Amino acid sequence: MATLHNRISRKELKLRALQEQTPRNTLSFYAYFPIENPKVFRDEWYLQLNQWKVYGRIYVAEEGINAQISCPVENFDHLKQFIYDHQHLNGLRLNKAVEEKENSFYVLDIKVRSKIVADGIEDPNFSMERKGRYVNAMEFNEMVKDPQTLVIDMRNHYEFEVGRFKNAIEIPSDTFREQLPMADAMFQDKKETNIIMYCTGGIRCEKASAWMLHKGYKNVFHLEGGIINYVNQSREKGLENHFIGKNFVFDERLGERITEDIIAHCHICGTPCDYHVNCTNSSCHLLFIQCDKCKIALNGCCSNSCKDILTLDDEEQKKLRKGQDKGRNVFNKAKSRMESLSHKPES
Repeated sequence: MATLHNRISRKELKLRALQEQTPRNTLSFYAYFPIENPKVFRDEWYLQLNQWKVYGRIYVAEEGINAQISCPVENFDHLKQFIYDHQHLNGLRLNKAVEEKENSFYVLDIKVRSKIVADGIEDPNFSMERKGRYVNAMEFNEMVKDPQTLVIDMRNHYEFEVGRFKNAIEIPSDTFREQLPMADAMFQDKKETNIIMYCTGGIRCEKASAWMLHKGYKNVFHLEGGIINYVNQSREKGLENHFIGKNFVFDERLGERITEDIIAHCHICGTPCDYHVNCTNSSCHLLFIQCDKCKIALNGCCSNSCKDILTLDDEEQKKLRKGQDKGRNVFNKAKSRMESLSHKPES
């Protein structure tokens, strides 16, 4: 029987991947379409992609597929044909990463989920069949010339913190499921206004655009292919780039440099910095921004208390981690500023 899961430790897989000399492409894609049996679909994809040494994270659900992957360049054409051979995926846009400087993934994970993006929507009348209109990079640049156009960021607060479109409005939250009702509450008096929603690769803003139309908004648009496609289109066509800073990505890179602007600050000392790290203390693993000076001083930890834990032997550290559920452990300034946030575009 064919192997449908990884049988080797992630540590070993990472070591093997780091030793590879094969050039790779980092890709992302998604599609909302009905999948009758996600488990069968998942197994079919795992068998084929594993054969081509594709790494990455793919979620499959009855509502569609969401993928962020790394594929050997030599196998890209095979992968593309395999994707396009599926009826609902033929001609699908495959977003190539803006930067290819580091390994993005080391293992292949394909998981069946209830939804390809957790949205918290329970309204039985909601449907993805009616969604906002796509805008490409050129159309986006034209629309934002109108100061009345609202540009809404549908990413998490830590993504917004390091990079965003000029004059974008933050929905300050940890999760997409929290943002949907917040977005509706924030713009109740703007239901006739042109609204452009955006995210990293398009999957969240596409669903958000459908949600806003469902809630009675009239002129809702969403950025085709998200930030990744916008930046690639802008560079290919020589368009003005309205995105500043760094594009946060959910892989080993934790970010793609779009412009040299540093708009975030070290969460320890406040020095201009936009480099995300995870706390070296495994019982914490906090995602936060840290400058090189603080990284050295704290041994890669987020605090002196975590630094002290690293001095304990392995058994003591294991005891501290036992039974812990860190969940989404992210440094969050957003909640503390929610009440004071004016919800107006930056000047």
